[in-house]
Amino acid sequence: MEGLFTKMKRGMNQLLSWIAAALLITMTALVIYQVFTRYVLNSPSDFTEEIVRYLLIWTGFIGAAYGFSTRQHMALMMVPNKLTAERKKILMIAIDTLVFAFALLILTMGGTRLAISAKKEFSSLLGIPRSLVYSMAPVSGVFIMVAQVINIWEDATGITIKEGN
Repeated sequence: MEGLFTKMKRGMNQLLSWIAAALLITMTALVIYQVFTRYVLNSPSDFTEEIVRYLLIWTGFIGAAYGFSTRQHMALMMVPNKLTAERKKILMIAIDTLVFAFALLILTMGGTRLAISAKKEFSSLLGIPRSLVYSMAPVSGVFIMVAQVINIWEDATGITIKEGN
């Protein structure tokens, strides 16, 4: 089981980091292009603002999935650090289970409903379906659920999967 989870976690973290990097590079290029067209050409590009907004949403969701997978998200460790090892283990499993439930119910199921309901709504400038933007919620929800299954396994077994190869 450890070998499978190690491959899954490393592969998922690499994929998420590459997606986030590509989104950030694209946003940076689009913002530079928008500034250039606005101040040098005196003819601002309108489409870039909408694309950058959507890419920012996607980056936030991808970053959240990456944060849960690597356990680099913000967390208050005052209470867990004062508990005994056994109670800390139970608390961490409970927290990771709650995050899994949130990812399943809100992000994946709710996000899928939202994306489906918005398939006939189109963005004002680009004319792309809003469901394309909203589909990032269920996608990140699936990534977070996979990460949480691995995190729960790590909590239960005491084995931590290392990032390096």
